[in-house]
Amino acid sequence: MRFFKRSRQLHGWLAALMLAILALAVAGCGNGQESTAAVKPQGDLTLVVGAYSVAKDAMGEILPLFAAEWKAKTGQTLTFQQSYEASGTQARAIAGGFEADVTLLAMEGDVDKLVKAGLVEADWKKRGVNGMVTRSVVALGTREGNPKGIHDFADLAKPGVKVLYPNPKTSGGAQWDINAIYGAGLKLSEEQEGAKDPAAAKAFLESVHANVESLDKSGRASMAAFEYGVGDVIVTYENELLARIAQGVKYEVIIPKNTILIENPAAVVDKYAEEHGTSEAAGALVDYLTTPEAQQVFAKYGFRPVDKQVYAENESRYPVPAGLFDISYLGGWNQVRTTLYSKRGIWYQVLAGI
Repeated sequence: MRFFKRSRQLHGWLAALMLAILALAVAGCGNGQESTAAVKPQGDLTLVVGAYSVAKDAMGEILPLFAAEWKAKTGQTLTFQQSYEASGTQARAIAGGFEADVTLLAMEGDVDKLVKAGLVEADWKKRGVNGMVTRSVVALGTREGNPKGIHDFADLAKPGVKVLYPNPKTSGGAQWDINAIYGAGLKLSEEQEGAKDPAAAKAFLESVHANVESLDKSGRASMAAFEYGVGDVIVTYENELLARIAQGVKYEVIIPKNTILIENPAAVVDKYAEEHGTSEAAGALVDYLTTPEAQQVFAKYGFRPVDKQVYAENESRYPVPAGLFDISYLGGWNQVRTTLYSKRGIWYQVLAGI
């Protein structure tokens, strides 16, 4: 009995020894340069994308294209968790703990909030075209046939014209709308008086806002309300109108003589991407947004491409108004935040009627 017991123990030791040798051999093959075994991907990745609502449709096509390219380059399968909200709402959510790896927002100022929160590196503009991945202009959309005879921002102040644009407290798109109207007022004062007159521009903004039917949460919400039958004219992104027309919705698009060039940024949310181990893929996605492939998709949805070649191919779709200006005409975003959107700024004076 003792012999059989020792025999069983010996067999057990031998089995353990063989398993150990086998494990070492497998490890050696995995690290050896001459191994012909297929290298498996390091593991699938999930990227969390937090974007402003207007980008949703285009990103729905771009993300699968990027995933296919990433798979071909790395062998990794990418999946995406996506959130689309009004730009200001999205920026606050990310700052408040929504752990997006990549963000696309309506305006530079919303990314700046994430820089101040310690989530995005200060050099985020090194990607894209100075940080930007799409452009557009503020345009006017009317019902088919333009029954109210809308041709410029000044027509929005006419009696009986009901206007829609979203709330700039929650919507980056709304801030572009307000900037465009206020800037158009400055342009008119320059034409009439020879110099910018902020008081005249404020009065111009007040005259338009007096006809606003409602302030919705986002540009998409305003568009939904308009298509439901609310209002006579909507102030929105040109790309939103072009995209809806492509889907069969009847709009007339009016590009005001004096309007603002919209520039939309994208950035890696560095802190969260580093924590998730997705920094490389997140950076690659932001870079991909300015490739010709992605820019063609953005153009399909009415955005003005930042890629020069893609823009040239689509230039006939994008009229350039005589008085087109950019954010620098208003002094840049820091000045705009102070003069228009601070607690005692022009926009809040307009709301309060003071």
